[in-house]
Amino acid sequence: MNETIEIREASGKTPLCPHCEQEIRTLNARKIKSPLGVRFVYFCDHCRKVLGVSHRKGFWMG
Repeated sequence: MNETIEIREASGKTPLCPHCEQEIRTLNARKIKSPLGVRFVYFCDHCRKVLGVSHRKGFWMG
């Protein structure tokens, strides 16, 4: 039950947007100012729906 998940590069496959189901050829990102560090929101180039939010950790965040 404690199996690991393998990650492999899939250069021959294009991901689909989970909202509009179009191929994601361009991933848009917009910088967000936050007191907790620099964050980015990633969204579909076709339907502009959000695909995810991430942040870049500073030295004080570990």
